[in-house]
Amino acid sequence: MEFEYGALSDVGRVRTNNEDAVMVDAAHGVAVLADGMGGYNAGEVASALAVELIAGEMARWLHEASPVATLRDVRRAMEICVDNANRAIFDAANTHAAYAGMGTTLAMAVAHGGKFVIGHVGDSRAYRLREGVLEQLTRDHSLLQEQVDIGLITPEEAAASGNRNLVTRALGVEDTVLLDVREVDVLCDDQLLLCSDGLNDMVRNDEIAEILAADLTLDAKCQRLVGLANERGGRDNISVVIVKAHEPPKSPG
Repeated sequence: MEFEYGALSDVGRVRTNNEDAVMVDAAHGVAVLADGMGGYNAGEVASALAVELIAGEMARWLHEASPVATLRDVRRAMEICVDNANRAIFDAANTHAAYAGMGTTLAMAVAHGGKFVIGHVGDSRAYRLREGVLEQLTRDHSLLQEQVDIGLITPEEAAASGNRNLVTRALGVEDTVLLDVREVDVLCDDQLLLCSDGLNDMVRNDEIAEILAADLTLDAKCQRLVGLANERGGRDNISVVIVKAHEPPKSPG
């Protein structure tokens, strides 16, 4: 299986700075997206540290280990890279007054062994589009999701709540962080979407599915998703990464 990538990050219509960050290493099948938080420019610092450290470390490890690495090895490498990034953000937040309290959510994917290995922290999400059906692959680490899980509110009430951005887990907030990891099968023409909440807070799942299913380049799909979120008000930064699986071309002969 071969993979094609598209990515875009936008400040939105309300914020003056972009605290989201994305990084793609197509050569090694790594995609990382982060949504930072904190005063001044601290959110930007946290998200930039996360994507640079995690994508860089994962790419270096895969370059050396990929031919013999198992999926279990990849999962463990992701956990180590995220732990290292968490520690770097936590240390920076506790040694520089301007960065106090900063943190970031995370969604990442590694293509390996015919599967996507998905990791996430916080409310940045991963979705898969297969044969026109959009499936959310991650479960938000948020106060609202916890309330939905125990039956205090309905998913519809959560979608309309003003407390959608209260996350219960993030990189850099504590000296350790738990990365949720899962493996998902990959079929030809599957599309994986990583996004910050600036997209899914403004655009419905059926609209996301319709844009992903359109006969457009991945870059055009990214632009359309971000554009629709901005048309709806663009209340937050908006970041998306799309990965599409293709059958490798057959050798002539």
